[in-house]
Amino acid sequence: MSADDPKRAVGEAAAELVQSGMIVGLGSGTTAAWFVRALAELRLDIRGVPTSQATAALARELGLALMDLDDALEIDLTIDGADEIGPGLSLIKGGGAALLREKLVWEASTRCVTIADASKVVQTLGGFPLPIEVVAFGHATTLRRITGGLADCGIIAAPRLRRKDGAVVVTDSGNLIYDAACGAILDPVGVEAALKSITGVVEHGLFLGLTKEALIGTSLGVERLGPRDFKELPNG
Repeated sequence: MSADDPKRAVGEAAAELVQSGMIVGLGSGTTAAWFVRALAELRLDIRGVPTSQATAALARELGLALMDLDDALEIDLTIDGADEIGPGLSLIKGGGAALLREKLVWEASTRCVTIADASKVVQTLGGFPLPIEVVAFGHATTLRRITGGLADCGIIAAPRLRRKDGAVVVTDSGNLIYDAACGAILDPVGVEAALKSITGVVEHGLFLGLTKEALIGTSLGVERLGPRDFKELPNG
């Protein structure tokens, strides 16, 4: 089995949740891209609200009709990936630097479904560095506040400015990303509140209480998880 097989399987399963007439939030990342491809093959009468410029480009290439979030008013269904899925379907997202736009689309959605392969399911959030999006102006000053805010939550971390190929990563909204290797995040709600209170922080990668279902690609097929359905899943 190739590494893409579980991702493709959950993308195709998620596409089956979409019905003609829907406004659909189109997530970002490799797993969400499989969903967008599968959705395009169904040729349904839908309009998509992309969560990133990369997703918008893929959707247009595949012939999907798109609309702006401001014109959508309410999104019927959003399908998106995750970097970690913890107990209660708490999530870390933002590995693709689209966390702000993703969260805006998620919070405008009636229903959100997370899709991922089994390796993303964890007992405790924090193994994946927590992305924190900040405004570029004064970002080093904001970093000091972030470090202090995390310490107040019992997390000693040295967030790193995200770079790719030697260049600083700039989000679609013109912001920067700091990645905080937190280790175990034992109090996600507390960390969420602490980061939200910091001037200069635009958004963070904790997605709490935003999804009630997840489709997980395993070596045996696609598993459906709810907030109380936490279990070990076959991987590989």
